[in-house]
Amino acid sequence: MAGLRERKKEQTRCRIEQVAMRLFAERGFDDVTVNEIAEAAEVAKVTLFKYFPSKEALVLDGVKEDFAGIVAARQDDRSVVDAVRDHCALMVRADAPEVATLVRIISGSPALLVGLQAVQAGQRAELAAVLAAEQDEITARLMAAQLMSTVTALQELFFEGRLTDDAVKRAFDLLENGMRGH
Repeated sequence: MAGLRERKKEQTRCRIEQVAMRLFAERGFDDVTVNEIAEAAEVAKVTLFKYFPSKEALVLDGVKEDFAGIVAARQDDRSVVDAVRDHCALMVRADAPEVATLVRIISGSPALLVGLQAVQAGQRAELAAVLAAEQDEITARLMAAQLMSTVTALQELFFEGRLTDDAVKRAFDLLENGMRGH
């Protein structure tokens, strides 16, 4: 029975998220209330908050990427840069219309833009913590900052519809080799 219960919870969570994203895309994040989302998803407001601690989480949970997990799970013969590069290469083939909607929603809300910065800072801190197992703390923090800055630049290109395999290659070549000679 636990399997069925978990599936139903996941279905409810997905339904709430899909309804919220549809409403946000139609009317803008700031013009949709939590009550409207709950009603359209056919759940109680308290149920919505069991799955998402805030209205912002309905959007920002979808942008979180586990770079710390990607780096921690890499094979012993793979560098940190290679692990993140491989992940970023997948962005080139990602579902652009869905992501474009997400970007439009976030860009239209000052609260979500601030929330996105907090998500990115959290990802950088988590990555630095994983890297600190292999490096001293300062090196780990610097590596995490450089990696996440590269990722952010590539994400911006993706959002603009200009991300290519060549851009990913150039970004990580620059990260690995530095700016000497440029």
